[in-house]
Amino acid sequence: MDPLRVMTFNVRLDTADDGDDAWPNRRDLVADTIRYHAPDVIGLQEPFAHQLDYLEEALPGYEWVGESRLATDGEGEHAPIGVRTDRFSLVDSETFWLSETPDEPGSRGWDGNHPRVATWTRLDDATAERPLVHVNTHLDNRGEVARREGAALVAERVRELADGTTPVVTGDLNCLAGEPAHARLDGLDLGDGRQLEPAAETATFRHGPETTRTDFHELDPGRKMDHVFVPSDCSVTGYAALTDRDDTRYPSDHLPVVADVVRR
Repeated sequence: MDPLRVMTFNVRLDTADDGDDAWPNRRDLVADTIRYHAPDVIGLQEPFAHQLDYLEEALPGYEWVGESRLATDGEGEHAPIGVRTDRFSLVDSETFWLSETPDEPGSRGWDGNHPRVATWTRLDDATAERPLVHVNTHLDNRGEVARREGAALVAERVRELADGTTPVVTGDLNCLAGEPAHARLDGLDLGDGRQLEPAAETATFRHGPETTRTDFHELDPGRKMDHVFVPSDCSVTGYAALTDRDDTRYPSDHLPVVADVVRR
């Protein structure tokens, strides 16, 4: 079976408040960064529908799934997943809300600042017998309870989907390794003798800064908010927080993160 490259990338919503760093001035850089590093699967955070439409057109080799976090699918933020169409066939997918009522579109949970979602896909891999499950999320930026309980919902769904599959989790967790939301996923018992492990800690080779946050122009130290988790029957041969940029800026206020995974 072929190695698997997994990416997580908070591309930053389109807002005029960003001035010269707003989406129209960096969207090509976002697309070029994804194209160059060529992930097999990618979880994005924050894009509005029109941002996702642009990336779908700019990156024709990917199929995208995932619903808006709002009750009506307009310009609300998404947590979509992109999959390479030359390698994967989409079997199933779903978006659920990180709240006490996860099947209720637009529901906001606990002390959360906004509605939050997770998207998952089940994929047949042309290079492997075992299907791939990818779960992608963006936890709340203010509510500590919402982050912790949202991560617990993600963990529950991963356990439900893990049997007979290779589950990977990506996301902007709005927390550091070791904090409660991260800890809900780190070491998660998958119920079949495997555990979920953070790629950053198990990789045989690590590259790039410890932080994954920027102000578009400089790194913001000590803020590794973006994470990739893989099951313990996989080896992570490489992990990187990518510092690609042009002469003016980084592509987002988050660095994309990649993990190269070998399934055993």
